[in-house]
Amino acid sequence: MSASHLLMTTSARLRDRRVKLARRALAAKTVRGSLVSVAGLVKGPVTNQSGDDVGRVVDVVARLYGTDSYPPVTGLVIRVGRRRAFLQIDTVEQIDAGRVRLRTARMDLREYERRPGEVLLARDVLDHQLVDVDGIQVTRAADLYLAPLAERIVLVGVDVSLPTLLRRLGPRRWQARPTPERVLDWQSIAPFAEHATEGPAEVSLRGTRASLHRLRPADLADVLEDLGRAERQQLLTWLEPGHAADALEEMEPGELENLLREAGPSYAAQMLGEMEPDEAVDALRDLGAGERSNLLDRMAPTQATGLRGLLARPEDTAGGAMTTRLVTALREHSVARVRGRLAEQAEHRTEIDAVAVVDTGGRLIADVPLFHLTVAEDSSTMGELVDWLAQFGPQVAVRPDTPVDEVADHLLASRASSLLVVDENETPLGRLLADDILDALLPERGRRHFRRFLR
Repeated sequence: MSASHLLMTTSARLRDRRVKLARRALAAKTVRGSLVSVAGLVKGPVTNQSGDDVGRVVDVVARLYGTDSYPPVTGLVIRVGRRRAFLQIDTVEQIDAGRVRLRTARMDLREYERRPGEVLLARDVLDHQLVDVDGIQVTRAADLYLAPLAERIVLVGVDVSLPTLLRRLGPRRWQARPTPERVLDWQSIAPFAEHATEGPAEVSLRGTRASLHRLRPADLADVLEDLGRAERQQLLTWLEPGHAADALEEMEPGELENLLREAGPSYAAQMLGEMEPDEAVDALRDLGAGERSNLLDRMAPTQATGLRGLLARPEDTAGGAMTTRLVTALREHSVARVRGRLAEQAEHRTEIDAVAVVDTGGRLIADVPLFHLTVAEDSSTMGELVDWLAQFGPQVAVRPDTPVDEVADHLLASRASSLLVVDENETPLGRLLADDILDALLPERGRRHFRRFLR
């Protein structure tokens, strides 16, 4: 390639890039110019076709919990004299910065009454807490931006910047000017307006709930810890019980204690029943004796009995820190059969890292790590795996009254990720995981931080 041809090619690429950047800048300027500030619209004038004032904007009504990616504006609440009237959005000719012009002189002056599913953006969302699902953080809406989209006015973004708050405190002429320095796309937001509505709570979340379900339990725990009381309780109701329980297991002890008290005894008992036994016991120990008894009485009898048994053991012993979630098998069971049983326990995968092989009397023979099950043939038996593992020496199991620091020494020596806890008859009672040992040895560091790290 000649030098002149190379120069021409490079010049053409640079020219194309400048054109693309110019188009992008023009598009951004166009979008920015079409934004309407909800904060600036409130108290703004409403004029008729002749330009005469007929009222003032009180709020913007939107259908927040439908299937649309960007919630459509359905109307405006305006003040006409002493009345608060509702204007259908199709009666609006134009919404500019801080003002509204109508396309008709006809108005329904009956007092506005909120209908099911309607959300008042200024009253219910502006200055309220929101969850930024993409950024995984709790934030607060400093302003909301509307924009035209497919012949509709829709809610497109949330401004969370400090300059916007300052702009709203300034003169009226500043308040209507959008200052989108830090704007979150509405599709990444989970709002908490439902609890604040005056109308019947007959609304349904789809997109935002689906986004929340994609968050890891540790991320959800961070969000729950940052939310206010009402918003925290609402978020929990959006989650499946099992997903909510996973998030609760990741919370700081003090925050979890507060949440259980806020939730009410029935819901708190339900959540504790969904949590892993060792995590539920940790949470119950942080409560008063009367609170513990009240919650246990509301749980299923088998669950309550198991948790009471764990609570009766000292917290700094193997029996007091173990989980009772076990998968057992007999020597003659095939690997394929055991894998099927493990698949049924998938929701408890963080508590199961091995399968205890027992004899017909329930006495422990060996503890088979999941890795060996993964690489074994389906037709192999658990007995064959046990015999193969025997070449590496005897396995270690501990008694319920073994101090946790002694268990830690055994765990390090065996280079395992967990140890079985057995009774005097060698019957498996539970399993002590590495993170549970860390939790027990370093309680002042916050037990659930270690779980997040190890996962």
